[in-house]
Amino acid sequence: MEDGVDQHVARWASFWKDEPKFAPEVEGALVRMKHILRWVERSDAAAFARNDEDFTLQDYKTLHVLMIQPWPTEATPAQLAEAANVTRAAMTSRLDRLESAGLVTRTIDAQDRRRVLIRPTPAGRDKWSGYIFQGMARDQEALKVLSLDELEQLNGLLRKVLHSLGE
Repeated sequence: MEDGVDQHVARWASFWKDEPKFAPEVEGALVRMKHILRWVERSDAAAFARNDEDFTLQDYKTLHVLMIQPWPTEATPAQLAEAANVTRAAMTSRLDRLESAGLVTRTIDAQDRRRVLIRPTPAGRDKWSGYIFQGMARDQEALKVLSLDELEQLNGLLRKVLHSLGE
């Protein structure tokens, strides 16, 4: 069963037919992974576009990095910006929205008054919980064609790659 990526790889393979540095299976695997992630991202964006609430995908992603972050129950804006891969200015704007909506609080660190700590409110935790499972359903939709055994095999292979990259 061929897909559009096979055509992409075939074009490159014919262009570099005598080039041993071109690895068609690597190209195919990476392009397919990118396509899958793009499908998930588009699905998430479409779900939030249909959302009647004034709660954006960026709001959700900000709450998400706060909820899954490795610190106990709080994070600094800089930590959240790094985890969300956005600028500190963008994070400030996101936190302003979430604070105005009552989903996070900003407090001065009692031990270091220069630090601001961000914590989710109970409403923020509830909002995040309401959306996380919808996102999980979209993720599962993307991979529903695979059996449990195939998913376990895929995870094992991807884990092996990540370990080799030091991740």
